[in-house]
Amino acid sequence: MAYSAEPSSSLSFTSSPPLSNGSISHNVSCSGSESVPNLEVISLSKLSSSLEQLLVDPGCDFSDADIVIEGIPVGVHRCILASRSRFFRELFKREKGSSGKEGRPRYSMSDLLPYGDVGYEAFLFFLSYVYTGKLKPSPMEVSTCVHNGCAHDACRPAINFVVELMYAASVFQMPDLVSIFERRLLNFVGKALPDNVIPILVVAFHCQLNQLIAEGIERVARSDIDDISIEKGLPDEVVKKIKVLRCKAQQDCVSNLPPVDPLREKRIRRIHKALDSDDVELVKLLLTESNITLDEANALHYAAAYCDPKVVTEVLDLGLADVNLRNSRGYTVLHIAVMRKEPSIIVLLLTKGARASELTSDGQNAVSICRRLTRPKDYHSKTEQGQEANKDRICIDVLEREMRRNPMAGDTSISSQIMPDDLHMELLNLENRVCL
Repeated sequence: MAYSAEPSSSLSFTSSPPLSNGSISHNVSCSGSESVPNLEVISLSKLSSSLEQLLVDPGCDFSDADIVIEGIPVGVHRCILASRSRFFRELFKREKGSSGKEGRPRYSMSDLLPYGDVGYEAFLFFLSYVYTGKLKPSPMEVSTCVHNGCAHDACRPAINFVVELMYAASVFQMPDLVSIFERRLLNFVGKALPDNVIPILVVAFHCQLNQLIAEGIERVARSDIDDISIEKGLPDEVVKKIKVLRCKAQQDCVSNLPPVDPLREKRIRRIHKALDSDDVELVKLLLTESNITLDEANALHYAAAYCDPKVVTEVLDLGLADVNLRNSRGYTVLHIAVMRKEPSIIVLLLTKGARASELTSDGQNAVSICRRLTRPKDYHSKTEQGQEANKDRICIDVLEREMRRNPMAGDTSISSQIMPDDLHMELLNLENRVCL
């Protein structure tokens, strides 16, 4: 009697090379099927998920210390932080922290950072990686803006969130995270508006990220950002390198650029310093002595960007400045003011005839600029009684109401006698609405 041989399934055992910890993993595989997942990977994944429960499950609150960020205490487990970060290991050895609830040690984030800021959401994101070894998606409420047409791939909130994470990774000595966030910031440098490269350069300088510093300096040097904005926003060492690159570019340029008058530049700087000192009377004296006008010094732009609102009022009251003047970059005073997001200055400029419909060279009006700078968290936040009103929401609402009322705003002869009272009333009403 003949028997035909049936095909039989076979098991094969393959030995893998030694792992980094010295152990050897053995993969059990069936012919014609995928390899059985590595048991070590499964174990690490389970450990990661278990540790994550310590952060997300209120019933698993076994934390033994608090770190206070933006007035909010965040419970942490010192043994985990100490095992993952040399910074925290040394901190917990050296300092017991102030006594919080139930005698728990309490540390303030502002005391831990020698430079920069780390917000609440950024620290939770950082903690999640420390506990689990995994990067979560960035929280939309703090890493995007409220502009509907923005791709959020290089807007200011997206950049600021990664900048905060870089400060945390660098200060708390997590080199693997530093490498990840440096790559993200390098990507931003190529995409972002030149103004948004400034905070990237600042964090690169403090965290000593040489490649990021070099690429950021190159980008800013090639941009049209004026020297004053660079000096106000960047460390002196970085400013000097940018100016050296600009000088070389000007020397290599074949076009005949108008010569710079050192005396004129010096007089303009004096006017700006007088504004910094809130001394408008000195400004008037300097204007008389130097034969330089407020518009030639871009004095109103400067005041809207850096000075107290009352100084802006006093400069406008001189009646010598064009409220819709464009600076060398094509920005009006209102464009500069919305970057600062100070409602009182925005309302003041609108009452003096500033046109909200004016566009920048890249097609942005004041509302779109403001929206691209505002996070959903700030736009939708509620203001508790007795606290400062939600300035982000007020700025956008005031500008949008002005656009609806006067979308073209092409005629500066429109009666400004009605506008001041209307706009100030709107500002008060909006503040009250936000508080409620």
